[in-house]
Amino acid sequence: MQQATADDITGWIRDWQDGDPAARDRVFTRLYGELKRLAAAVLRSESGHDTLQPTALLNDALIKLTLAARAPPAEDRGHFARIVARAMRQVLVDRARRKLADKRGGGAAPLSLEGHDAALSANPAELIALDDALATLAKLDPRAASVVELRVFAGLTIDETAQALAIHPSAVNREWAHASSWLKTQLAGSG
Repeated sequence: MQQATADDITGWIRDWQDGDPAARDRVFTRLYGELKRLAAAVLRSESGHDTLQPTALLNDALIKLTLAARAPPAEDRGHFARIVARAMRQVLVDRARRKLADKRGGGAAPLSLEGHDAALSANPAELIALDDALATLAKLDPRAASVVELRVFAGLTIDETAQALAIHPSAVNREWAHASSWLKTQLAGSG
């Protein structure tokens, strides 16, 4: 089978936005393996997670996108991957909220971003606190929030994050340092 180019994928995304469900299916089929690896990276760092597998996480995220009234406003392959990473984050946060509601409380200590993988093994209260702080950061500094989202929830390296955001790795390092410091301050205040 001939490999789809970035131009093909961008065209399919536009066709999906124009209402073509077959184009949506082509995007999902072509990028599924890559997106599943992102989901696996997210879950690999999540110690003791009970039942969620990479396929289930990705499928839940794709279902969110499919059930939306409109196709996601993705401009290209990288932007689409960021949208899927955000949807995976929402799936994890929704699961954490349900677990927390089941337990009726938490009183957890603030989340450390020292090792960003730790965020994914956080208890539900910590994950919700991170999500809330990240939503606030997104309003103040969208690019810094995107860096955190890709690093923490999609498990991307500095170089992979730079490629996904089309910026230099040194810019990712600056954004990561800034966002980590800001989030630590916010999370310390919420604990």
